[in-house]
Amino acid sequence: MEKIWLKSYPEGVPAEVDLNEFSSIGDLFERSVKRWPDRAAYINMGKSISYSELDTLSRNFATWLQGELKLPRGTRVALMMPNVLQYPIAMFGTLRAGYTVVNCNPLYTPRELEHQLNDSGAEVIVVLENFAHTLQAVIDKTKVRHVVVTSLGEMLGLKGLIVNLVVRHVKKLVPTWSLPQAINFKTALSRGVGHALQPVSVTHDDVAYLQYTGGTTGVAKGAVLTHGNIIANLQQAHAWIKPLIDEGVETIITALPLYHIFSLTANCLTFLKIGASNVLITNPRDIPGFVKELSRVRFTVITGVNTLFNALLNNPDFARLDFSGLKCSLGGGMAVQQAVAERWHKTTGIALREAYGLTETSPAVCINPIDLKHFNHSIGLPIPSTDISIRDDDGNELAVGQAGELCVKGPQVMRGYHNRPDETAKVMTADGFLKTGDIAVMDEKGFLRLVDRKKDMILVSGFNVYPNEVEDVVATHPGVLEVAAVGVPDASSGEAVKIFVVRKDPALTPEALIAHCKGLLTGYKVPRQVEFRQELPKTNVGKILRRALRDGTTTSG
Repeated sequence: MEKIWLKSYPEGVPAEVDLNEFSSIGDLFERSVKRWPDRAAYINMGKSISYSELDTLSRNFATWLQGELKLPRGTRVALMMPNVLQYPIAMFGTLRAGYTVVNCNPLYTPRELEHQLNDSGAEVIVVLENFAHTLQAVIDKTKVRHVVVTSLGEMLGLKGLIVNLVVRHVKKLVPTWSLPQAINFKTALSRGVGHALQPVSVTHDDVAYLQYTGGTTGVAKGAVLTHGNIIANLQQAHAWIKPLIDEGVETIITALPLYHIFSLTANCLTFLKIGASNVLITNPRDIPGFVKELSRVRFTVITGVNTLFNALLNNPDFARLDFSGLKCSLGGGMAVQQAVAERWHKTTGIALREAYGLTETSPAVCINPIDLKHFNHSIGLPIPSTDISIRDDDGNELAVGQAGELCVKGPQVMRGYHNRPDETAKVMTADGFLKTGDIAVMDEKGFLRLVDRKKDMILVSGFNVYPNEVEDVVATHPGVLEVAAVGVPDASSGEAVKIFVVRKDPALTPEALIAHCKGLLTGYKVPRQVEFRQELPKTNVGKILRRALRDGTTTSG
């Protein structure tokens, strides 16, 4: 498509970025730690480590891998931790030593973990003790030879002793486990001290991450993300926010887990480049605790998903926080609902900017302008050095204003799926575009509106109904806390719309919601069924799992 979106770029944002400024993530890291040695790099549970300390600690982890374990270049190192200080130390250490990071969700079942460890070929794993029992159940069926077990409090100093006491003995959050080959994290770091970091020539073509995706729709696939992919995407993201963000002064709130690609690239790496302080939230589901953490820092940037922003807004203490330093709020991972965006703007004084990306694109594809004043129902403009094409089912490019599958081409697009050329072929076009599986429309100014996922589309009497639209309308009802819309079988229309709702108002009835929708939606889009739930199933980053709802039940209530 013609890059009509360039005319809508905010002042100061370039059409193309410098892809060669950094040779690798390790190169970027080493420049940042030298430039801001005394600045706090990461803060977690009140404990901070400076860029200089991060340099030393990650170097020690790297030299343990190289010198003690004598691992060959390219070895896969799995990380299975929430947002704790150990994660960036181990992650940067792995990359600096010339190895590949395999991010694992700590909430994996044994079956899921076994699949990912075997599929990736991981030989080393760093795991939080809370989840060591999962590893114990499958380790004998994998190639993992070296295990590092860590605790929530291991890097927190004296406070860590109290944290571990509470976690282990009061809350009993650490199931019994036995891994005879395991050492603890600090032991690994101390053993690395006696070795020198061996320089490794890492280029854009080397694999930085095997980032798994698709586990909710089938067997999880590892997106092969190279150093070049990640460098390109952080350069693109930085170019977009640079007019708004200052180097060496920002404080970003990281509530989404760093093992997720959104948080990894947007928070961890992009803000590392500019010397920001990164506040790691270990348990964002504890909203009261999260809000207390927010009260302790003057934060300038926060990222999240719609459900997280909604949960914060529904905590009475959140509105009492000091938002005077807040410059940027960025939502991704799922559609931002208008009702949430409007409440966020009213509460914080800052527009909630929506962005869009995929694991396969490292992840950013589109971001709304940084000078956006109000919610605009758009996922934004394609970022620099990115090509977009809207195509029909036959692969033909569609005109502006027509809905079709969003296809992406750019330096941030993955190399392919690990060991799955057949799956790679399904998503890559002959001319090098990635088929996202999302239905989108571009307007005359280049803004993209995401209509919905192809697979989530509901077909009612031959008419397409997009769940996002229904959810957006339902969410405007003051009695609704959360909502998800799915299609269910219907004898007369083929499919009908069903909504699952978590109530804010206990007195809310199905009849009231349907009446609300009738005033805002065309008849065939109005939900036929309403089911109330105490909570909705979500991924590890809070994205509502429509498929789990669709497959679980069709009972109305």
